[in-house]
Amino acid sequence: MDILRIATLLALWCAAACTAPTPDIQDGGKTYHVYFLGGQSNMEGYGSVADLPDDLQESRPDFPIFMGNMPYDHDRTGGLGLWETLSTGFGKDIGSNGERNRLRAYFGPELTFAREMKRLNPDQNIALSKYARSVASIAGDASHGGNWQPDYRGKNGLNQYDFAIRTITTALAREDIDGDGLRDRLIPAGLLWMQGEGDAVTAAPADAYYLNLDNLIHHLRQTFRAPTLPLVIGKITDSNMNEGGPMMPHIERVHAAQVRLVSRDPCANYLPEAEEYAHSDDGWHYTAEGYIRLGRAFAMHLNAVPPGCRDAE
Repeated sequence: MDILRIATLLALWCAAACTAPTPDIQDGGKTYHVYFLGGQSNMEGYGSVADLPDDLQESRPDFPIFMGNMPYDHDRTGGLGLWETLSTGFGKDIGSNGERNRLRAYFGPELTFAREMKRLNPDQNIALSKYARSVASIAGDASHGGNWQPDYRGKNGLNQYDFAIRTITTALAREDIDGDGLRDRLIPAGLLWMQGEGDAVTAAPADAYYLNLDNLIHHLRQTFRAPTLPLVIGKITDSNMNEGGPMMPHIERVHAAQVRLVSRDPCANYLPEAEEYAHSDDGWHYTAEGYIRLGRAFAMHLNAVPPGCRDAE
């Protein structure tokens, strides 16, 4: 990483990483298991809130969520956010200036993931950190939506990876995430990854997907200081709604890379159920029912990661 990029990152993020303990916060808060949700648009969430059943429309103060602002590469507002109550609206087009979130009428897998993880682990306090960006690739220049390469050096060097790291570090630096005036303990507990569409359109990014994803997951785990952080990778799917052929001609190469990575990682699982989910009319994104099922499937597969990985704190 070059000196200019390091200086830029330090200037942007020292407010989070260098924050001194807040004197009016007392000890005695909760211990939260924090799960990071990352990727591109099907993690960002294009489900319409209007299509949710009543039980998923309710806000859940017991599930804090920190979702980072999601601009294109090079934007210095990327990753800004704050802890807030999980509710509908943490999907497509959400924005944040670090002091206030601008929620929209969309949701992703976070709603059912948090609920299902709580059902599977009733004694665990659940918190979510989320950063995802539509169209973004993990190759350096494969997508106009941005890229996730940790060693990216274009323009000012800021990209989707940097915004995700800002999201994570700012979220973990907060001492009281539920607003009760007590200092909480945050334990990194899992990483969910739903991405690959941006790399499956052309051959070169698809061929490089395994190495790029392996490198990215390694860096994300380093950020959490958890080398065995449980991981679930969601299988991307082609709706086959393109009349001229597949929407992602090289999707099988991305699938093979994802399977290969999971097979070599004892703390990772693969989520293949997305093959069953219906797509919306745009051909790229799931229906509301798909996101409801996706969140539950992520929880099921994460909970199935061997206890030796999940218990590492």
